[in-house]
Amino acid sequence: MFRDHRVKALPPAPKLRHLIGPSFILLGLGLGSGELILWPYLTSNFGMGIIWGAVLGITMQYFMNMEIERYSLVRGESIFVGFARKLRLAPYWFIFSTFVAWFWPGIIGSSARLLGRVLGFADTHLLAIGLLLLIGAILTLGSVLYKTVEKFSMVLITLGVPAIAVLTFFLADKADVAALTKGIVGIGEGYFFLPEGLPIASFLAAFAFSGAGGNLNLAQSFYIKEKGYGMGKYSGRITSILTGEVENIRLEGAKFAMTVEHLKRFKRWWRLINLEHLIVFWATGVITICLLALLAFTTAYGKTTPGAGIDFVFFEAIEISKQTLPLFGTAFLVVGGIMLFSTQTTVLDATSRIMAENLLIIKKNKWESKKLPKIYYSFLWAQIILGIIILLVGFKEPLQLLTISAVINAAAMFVHIGATLLLNVKSLDQKLRPGLARITIMLAAFVFFGYLTARSLL
Repeated sequence: MFRDHRVKALPPAPKLRHLIGPSFILLGLGLGSGELILWPYLTSNFGMGIIWGAVLGITMQYFMNMEIERYSLVRGESIFVGFARKLRLAPYWFIFSTFVAWFWPGIIGSSARLLGRVLGFADTHLLAIGLLLLIGAILTLGSVLYKTVEKFSMVLITLGVPAIAVLTFFLADKADVAALTKGIVGIGEGYFFLPEGLPIASFLAAFAFSGAGGNLNLAQSFYIKEKGYGMGKYSGRITSILTGEVENIRLEGAKFAMTVEHLKRFKRWWRLINLEHLIVFWATGVITICLLALLAFTTAYGKTTPGAGIDFVFFEAIEISKQTLPLFGTAFLVVGGIMLFSTQTTVLDATSRIMAENLLIIKKNKWESKKLPKIYYSFLWAQIILGIIILLVGFKEPLQLLTISAVINAAAMFVHIGATLLLNVKSLDQKLRPGLARITIMLAAFVFFGYLTARSLL
């Protein structure tokens, strides 16, 4: 089905500042769920003693993401091509599990509700539709897709995280900060690690989605490849079908000869991309989760909070307004709405990439790789149109569909963790494979998500 890897030279690694970017996109994928809603809601109800779970969860995802990056760095192709080389049916699974888990326009609906509250809109369905169309325009009109998504994510995170930091430290006192510090090591108010009455399913869900979730972690493979990491330099990028200059896209990657010079270059690449992901994804992600959880704890802990999800975010904004000025509560809603808009943008990009490439893999013998941009934009606008139809019909998110989505996401992570580890151990040269420590961490993640999948099904 696939040709053998070409043999090419591994390019020398640039300076760290030239590698910054892909991790901003992946970080943006997680801002709309775990960071903004799940962990703040849990800490406002059960205290800061559980925040260790968020830190551990995003740490686990750091190692998962680096194994995804490892394959594309040394093979110059997406990890989905690697999976398909080993299992012919893999593309069907990734299309199904991506679509079923992410087709519902809940994130953009939540963004519209926050921004609609600020703008005074009682019915936010039309606003959500407008935001979906805006996302489509942003992703379609940018000449090089990767650069568009990278710049968009970097700007919003660079502006949003400092705004949250200023607001949090303005409201939090020393006792609150002390509670956060103790919570990172599992010390809560009258408990260690897990308080009595904590819904374990909610805690596990928040733990699992500290960062991206489901198949979205695998999109990091595309982003580092199109950034030009390692052998990805030879693969080509998706460009706009309206404004971009067509690039030669290849599904099959390349490998480098195992010479002393190439191994030296690989070690430098590996050291730098680990550092880039550590700084941008892990450190910024930990800071963001902790700040938002601390803000919720400061404003809402010990009070009766109405419901979860977006209702809880509204409650936070009201409490912020009471403790400061109405302007700050409004600013919190605006920042939250923009963060959710950014998340929906990166989700639509990631899911469209995943489904497009896997469909091209299935049709490889009939379709040329240069069709990838058209397939990508077909999936993008199909998802946007489906989202608009759902919003126009007025369906509310049914519990059964959300439950199916949660199960699929847990199962997807269980599958891709095991598949990624197996792929790297079996298909890469011994000196390029993960070491014992990273294999152990991946196995622990595999077992955890296997347990989460089984629990979700039950």
